[in-house]
Amino acid sequence: MRLLVVEDEKKVASFIKRGLEEEGYAVDVASDGEKGLEMALDRVHDLIILDISLPQIDGLQVLKKIRQQRVSIPVLLLTVRATIEDKVLGLDAGADDYLTKPFAFQELVARVRALMRRRAEAEPALLRIADLSLDPARRVVSRGGEKIELTAKEFALLEYFMRNPGRVLTRTQMIEHVWNYDFDTMTNIIDVYVNYLRKKIDSGREPKLIHTLRGVGYVLKAE
Repeated sequence: MRLLVVEDEKKVASFIKRGLEEEGYAVDVASDGEKGLEMALDRVHDLIILDISLPQIDGLQVLKKIRQQRVSIPVLLLTVRATIEDKVLGLDAGADDYLTKPFAFQELVARVRALMRRRAEAEPALLRIADLSLDPARRVVSRGGEKIELTAKEFALLEYFMRNPGRVLTRTQMIEHVWNYDFDTMTNIIDVYVNYLRKKIDSGREPKLIHTLRGVGYVLKAE
């Protein structure tokens, strides 16, 4: 899962980013509302953690603008404002949850997980292609009824493939979705992880599902 943190306090942003990455998430950071809005409109993130007090454009305006553009990504608001009126304003603007600073990191993670579960439950229970299935909510993968154990990154990469069946995905797209904007796009990490997936998903099975388009990228399809 790929998260966007829009937070202008560098120490807070670094703390959140480091902690969430340790939980297995890919995390991008924007330090002002203008950049946060631009990144949110890319529609590549699974959840946005958005501070209200931001330079350029404040968080509520960012939230209103992304909802006007029909971006349905869950948004968790962060703020030092703790009044009921402020919370109502945030929720009415389109926020899915609200967390007041200072906060315990464990609570932030719990709220992120709850929002991701809620989103997964609103989507199809299972992603399927041929005899391969992936359950986003339970984080279970199986092929031909046989359960397949994947690491967090392998699961994230496979989920990205399965949400884009038949679509050619470039290495840059996969790096940006599963890792983050700042990851070195010249690395061969994608080829390494695709090879891991092939060994676990395609080895000894037919039809082969992960296909290479030389010089372009990879595609998941049953043909």
